[in-house]
Amino acid sequence: MTAHPSLFSVTDGTGTPLAHRMRPKKLGDFLGQAQLLEEGKPLREAIERGVVGSMVLWGPPGSGKTTLARLVANYTDREFVLFSAVTEGVPRVREIIKEAQQRRTIEGCNTILFCDEIHRFNKAQQDAFLPWVEEGVITLIGATTENPSFELNAALLSRLRVFVLESLKSEHITSIIQNAIKCLADDLPASQKPIAATKNGIALLVRHADGDARRALNTLEAVWEHAITLESPPETLSADFIESVLERRLARYDKSGEQHYNLISALHKAVRGSDVEGALYWLARMIEGGEDPMYLARRIVRIASEDIGLADPRALQLTLQAKDAYHFLGPPEGELALVEAVIYLAIAPKSNRIYEAWNRAQQAAREHPAEQVPKHIRNAPTTLMKDLGYGKNYRYDHAEEGHATGQEYLPDCLKGEKWYEPTNSGFEKTIAERIAWWSNQKKSVR
Repeated sequence: MTAHPSLFSVTDGTGTPLAHRMRPKKLGDFLGQAQLLEEGKPLREAIERGVVGSMVLWGPPGSGKTTLARLVANYTDREFVLFSAVTEGVPRVREIIKEAQQRRTIEGCNTILFCDEIHRFNKAQQDAFLPWVEEGVITLIGATTENPSFELNAALLSRLRVFVLESLKSEHITSIIQNAIKCLADDLPASQKPIAATKNGIALLVRHADGDARRALNTLEAVWEHAITLESPPETLSADFIESVLERRLARYDKSGEQHYNLISALHKAVRGSDVEGALYWLARMIEGGEDPMYLARRIVRIASEDIGLADPRALQLTLQAKDAYHFLGPPEGELALVEAVIYLAIAPKSNRIYEAWNRAQQAAREHPAEQVPKHIRNAPTTLMKDLGYGKNYRYDHAEEGHATGQEYLPDCLKGEKWYEPTNSGFEKTIAERIAWWSNQKKSVR
């Protein structure tokens, strides 16, 4: 079977990226941002009435800022002009203003100037928008991933409404991917067998997107293009297949092939097993074999965190000191510092609980990639942020008896999670006692 050309350059006929092709054309098709766009919300009503003024859309990448701006233009019958503050400057702004004035005079049509990444304009450059926003020559819609309180000059900000967009939830990204797959499948030539995606495959794409619709679609596009150019395209996009496409293979540092990895594995496991002689032997084998001592130093530091952890907090300090000592002395004198560290790690009490805690926390972050920081623990240095409820009802722990308030620091969906559970080995026994004490303190003030 001969691989056919790219779907997006031939079959679609336009060369248009998938992310652009999948932009919703109606408010009803826009996913997410219910706080702004569900029925009855002021912004939605303003858009549907066609009376939208200048604004700033503040939100993370892929949350729908550009799409929303285009929908505003569609619903208000205004010319949409895209401007990038990254690649264009004030002279281009002047050209757009001149064109907007002519359009208004000759055609009676108003203009929406969409300034992507408006924060990339410095505050002096932002003044170029100000008189034309005041006169109504343009409706300015700025998009930013940065806090407008810090990035926009006060004069311009005072003339713009700020709307806060949130990262899309997993269910939104899932729907976007499913719709895109249907669109892609419809574009396949009749000779091509249909391609679907497994539930696990879609879930992997959702996790990889991390709440970013554009990233989800760009990733799907890359996977799809790879699939259809294979000699035997897969019938399904499985998680394994997608992983193979996305995998970034790093160049391996390798002295002697597989042996390099076998030896470092042996050293690590001997230390984990508290075998001093085994650890010393494998360390000697690697040094005698010409291994980079700084590579060994880095692995030793890793072992201190992964296999000893808070059972002996000094382990990390000592391994870092060993790394510095080797760097200072060089071979062969500096090798003894590595030896000292390896012996210390081998005889130290063992705990992998911080390693396990971190894995659990990472898994929670992957499964809940778009949860918002609870408003009461957000920073609120500006009036805008305070008006949005940032920092409201936050209790300062130091001001409370026992230095504990019992307030929640996790998103609602993760309340009650316990990821770090110390052992009774070494210093972790003391840590376990402290955690229990703090837990009782927090319960007493709730």
